[in-house]
Parts: sequence; structure tokens; C-alpha cells
Amino acid sequence: MTDLKKRILVAIATGAVLASTIVPSAFAATITITGNGSGSDNDADVSFSNDVDVDQDNDADIDNDINASASTGNNSASDNTGGDVKVETGDANVDVEVKNFANQNQATVNNCCQADHEVLIQGNGSDSDNNVDLDVDNDVDVDQDNDADFDNDVYADADTGDNDADDNTGGDVTVDTGDATVDVKVLNVANRNSAVIGGGDGGGAVSAKILGNGSDSDNDIDLDFDNDVDVDQDNDADFDNDVDADADTGNNDADDNTGGDVSVTTGDADTNVDIENFANLNWAEIDSCGCIEDLEAKISGNGSDSDSEITFDSENDVDVDQDNDADFDNDVDADSDTGDNDADDNTSWDGGDPSVETGDSDADVTVKSHGNANFFGPADGSDDDSDWDFDFDFTIDLGDLLEWLMNHSSN
Repeated sequence: MTDLKKRILVAIATGAVLASTIVPSAFAATITITGNGSGSDNDADVSFSNDVDVDQDNDADIDNDINASASTGNNSASDNTGGDVKVETGDANVDVEVKNFANQNQATVNNCCQADHEVLIQGNGSDSDNNVDLDVDNDVDVDQDNDADFDNDVYADADTGDNDADDNTGGDVTVDTGDATVDVKVLNVANRNSAVIGGGDGGGAVSAKILGNGSDSDNDIDLDFDNDVDVDQDNDADFDNDVDADADTGNNDADDNTGGDVSVTTGDADTNVDIENFANLNWAEIDSCGCIEDLEAKISGNGSDSDSEITFDSENDVDVDQDNDADFDNDVDADSDTGDNDADDNTSWDGGDPSVETGDSDADVTVKSHGNANFFGPADGSDDDSDWDFDFDFTIDLGDLLEWLMNHSSN
């Protein structure tokens, strides 16, 4: 007689995933002052400095308040003396699904500048003053911050009405209701930062040569490499979803019937609310970092009274700052019912049949909010400008979801 189905699914994934792969930059240097000679003053000064600083922070606050109710109504056959009185209700369904994904940071720092250095002052000679000064500085700073606030308040109610057959004395009174369905689906995906520094084939291969040298030679090689990469990515998202969805088949009354057939039939009140919010996405890829690539400087032969000098200075600075701020406030009130039904004061002994029949009341609400996206790169030069497109009927874990977000941009 009564079919009551009430299903509430609340899936909350508050993932604060911080993944970092750091391989310090590899520097190789071969510095040679050979042969030397009388009166030689030979100096080699080599300095390598590599500094990598990665700071990844996540903050997620999720508050879900869900009240879901399903009933087949407050049914009463009332004060019947004789005849057939029948109240039949069924099918009250409530489905609530809430999915919250929070923050993720991922940083990969991979041999930003792979450098092969070879410095040669060869032969040397009388009165030689040979000096090699090599200084390599590499600094990588990655700072990624996420802040997400989720507040989901869902109230979903489905019933087949407040049913009464009232004061019937004789005859057939039938109240038949059913099919009140409420579906609420809320999906919130918050912030993602991903930074890949390096990983390309760039950098390396510097060769500086002063050859032969000779009497009275004063030979200097001074090389200075500076590389600075700074990536700062910030996300802030505030989600506030308030959903009140109500579906009922009305407040049904057959009222004061004495005789005859009175029938009230209602059904089909459907309310569907879909809300999906994606917040912020930052992506930065700086591949080979613009480091030195294939430099060769050569001073050869030299000779008496030679003063040979090679000075090379390289400075590379990359600064990427990407900021997102998204505020979503969705307030949805969806109500569908098949009316407030009354058969009222019916008196009939001669087969006059009052009948009220209602059905099919539908309310569909779909809200999509897709926030912000910043891209720097990717390194291969390809663009992916497809939509953030989600189907609510999916099974996915946090890792797959965030991988998906990384490959899709906002519209």
C-alpha cells in the first residue's frame, strides 16, 4: 500500500593533496689551467649556488547541513459509516548527493638548468697570470596557496500530500496519490595549483678557451650565470549553496461526501536541482628556464705580451604570478506540487461522481558556475580551450578529477 523510498547520499572528499618532486639542478664544471710556467700566478675560483624553495598551503572549510524527508502523506479515511472508502498513496522519493573536493597543490622542480661547463686556459708561459672565475647561481621559488570554503545547506522534502477522505457515510470514496520525487545534486570542486619548473632539454654546454698563451700573458676568464624563477599561484573560492526543494502531490480532501463515487487522483510531482561549481585553476610550466645553451668562446694562439680576456655574463629572470578569486552564492528554491485538491461537500445517491485528477508538475533547476583559470604554457605550445564539462552521473576519485581539471580550461 505504501511505497516509501528515501535515499540520501552525501559524499564529501576534503582532499588537501600536496605533491612535490624536487630534483636539484645539476651543475658540471671542468676547469683546467695547464702547463703553467715561470712566474705563473694561476687562480681558479668556482662557485655553485642552488636554492629551491617550495611552499604549498591548503585550507578547506566544508559545512554540509542536509535535511531530507520523504513521506506518503498524512492519510485519513475520516468518519465513514458504510460503503467503500479507500486512501492509497505511494512513491515518495528523496535523493540528495553532495560531493565536495577541496584543494590540491603539485609542484615539480626538475633540473631547471642542466649545465655542462668547461673552462680551459692552456699552455701558459713565462710571466703568466691566469685567472678563472666561474659563478653559477640558480634560484627557484614556488609558492602555491589554496583557500576554499564550502557551505551547503540542502533541505529536500517529498510527500504525496495531506490526504483526507473526510465525512463519508456511504458510496465509494477513493483518494489515490503517488509519485513525489525530489533529486538534489551538488558538486563543488575547489582549487588546484600545478607548477612544473624545468623538465625540458634546455640548458648546458658552456665552453670558454684561452689557448697557447705565451710570454707576458695575462689571461682572464670570467663567467657568471644567474637564473631566477619565481612562481606564485593563489586561489580563493567561497561556495555557498542553499537549496530548498519540495515536491508533493497536493493537499487532498474528499470532504463531506454522503453517497456516490468521489475520486481524487494525483501524482507526478518532480523537482530536480543540479548545481555544479568549479572554482579556480592555475597552471604554470616553465620548461627549460631559459638557461644557457651551447656557448663556446675561444681565444687561441696568444703570444708574447698577450692580454687575453673572456667575460660572459648571463642573467635570466622568470616571474609568474597568477591569482584567482571566485565567490559563488547559489540560492535555489524549487517547488512542484499538483495543487491543493478538494472534492468538497458532495452528496449523491444517483451516481453523480465528483472527480479531481491532477498530475505532472515538474520543476528543473540547473546552475553551472565555472570560476577562474590561469595558464602559463604549456611547454609544447598546445592550447586546450575546451569547456569544463561535468556529468553528475560519474564515478571518479580525487586524483582523476584533478587530473581532468588540469587538462581543461574555464569558459
